[in-house]
Amino acid sequence: MSTTKLLAGKRIAVLAADGFEQAQLDIPLAALAEGGAAVTLVSLRRGRIRGMHLHQPGELVRVDATVATAQAADHDGLFIPGGWVSPDALRQSAPARAFVQQFDVAAKPIAVLAQAPLVLVSAGLAARRTLAAWPGIRDDLVNAGATWRNDDVVRDAHVLSGRGAHDLSPFVQAMTALFAGEPAAAAAASAPSDPPQDSPLEQPNQSLRWLAAPSFGTMLSLALLGVGVVAAQRVRHRQAPADPPAPDLDASARARD
Repeated sequence: MSTTKLLAGKRIAVLAADGFEQAQLDIPLAALAEGGAAVTLVSLRRGRIRGMHLHQPGELVRVDATVATAQAADHDGLFIPGGWVSPDALRQSAPARAFVQQFDVAAKPIAVLAQAPLVLVSAGLAARRTLAAWPGIRDDLVNAGATWRNDDVVRDAHVLSGRGAHDLSPFVQAMTALFAGEPAAAAAASAPSDPPQDSPLEQPNQSLRWLAAPSFGTMLSLALLGVGVVAAQRVRHRQAPADPPAPDLDASARARD
C-alpha cells in the first residue's frame, strides 16, 4: 500500500486554541491530509483561531467544531499541537478535558506535541505514563506522576508524545503509524525520569533577540493618542453644566420676616 494512503478513511480530531504553534499544526496537518485522513479542527469557540510563530502572531485557521459538541465516538484519533498559549487554555476548559478523556477511555490513539501533554496532566491522564515533552514542562509531568523522557518521540500504548517543533520529522512518522493502527512496541522496563536540563533551549530565547523594537513613529503616535485623550477629557469637563448655586437660606428667612 502506498504510504500516502495509510490513513485513508481515518477521521482525526485536532484540538487547538488561540496561541497554538503554527508549525506544530501545519506540518502534522499536511501529513494527515497526504495520508488520506479527514481532519476536524476542534476548539473552544467557533470562528477562527490564531497561531503563533514562537512569540509572533501567525495565521488564522478556521474551526470546524467546538469541544461543547464534538465527540470522540465520531473520530478515530486525536492530535493536540503545542504552543505557549493553546495548551494552557485547553487545560482550563472542562469540555476540552472531557473530550480528551473520551479518547483515552476508548483507548483511541492520542498524539501530543511539545507543551500539549499539559492537557493530559489536567485531564488526569498523565500518571504512570512515559511521555516526551518540551523540557520546560518536565517538572509538571513528573509532579503529575508521569515519567519524562528527553527524547524526540515516545510511544506509550495508545499515547504518542513528541518533544518539540525541532522533532517534527520523527514525530510525524510516528503519528502516521499510530493513526494507521500500527501496534506499539513492547513496553520498556520502568525507569526514573530523565534529569532536568541545566540551561534552557535556545529556540525561544533566540527569537526574542530578533523581535523589532517599536519604531519612533509608533512611539510618537502612542504619545499623541495619549495627549488627545487627555485633551478630550478636559474639553468635556469644561463643557459640563455647572452645579446650580445653593439656596440662600438666610435670604429666605429675611423675606418671611
